[in-house]
Amino acid sequence: MNMMSKEQAKEFVSIWLPAWTGNDPEKLLAFYSEDAFYLDPTIPDGVKGKDKLRGYFNVLLKNNPAWVWTQIEGIPMEDGFLNKWHALIPVGPVNIDCIGVCFVQFDSQGKIRRNEVYFDATKLIAQIVKHNKEK
Repeated sequence: MNMMSKEQAKEFVSIWLPAWTGNDPEKLLAFYSEDAFYLDPTIPDGVKGKDKLRGYFNVLLKNNPAWVWTQIEGIPMEDGFLNKWHALIPVGPVNIDCIGVCFVQFDSQGKIRRNEVYFDATKLIAQIVKHNKEK
């Protein structure tokens, strides 16, 4: 796979991002290769391999079943695209709005081989801490 067009990125995101909502890690994992690498602000060193990714997604999706991700823009890049996104993340009674980017690169079979997620998690972490104290 070389450059992905904006239209191809939008089409992929229309089925991939909804898999982040709900608590179905296997549905989400179906988009990733066996040797996929994934990182986000909570695991800055990332995880490599579908088995480790499964363990991470099991916890992540269980803790965030109602969050909703939408694409703002897809920007073509080598072997994939840069995804500018918006996430609405419920934490207790409060909804946290996040805007961030991730890059998504594919292997030759069309599976995600690299997914790196970047956003300012300050508001999210503060609300999680506050919510946990109030429990």
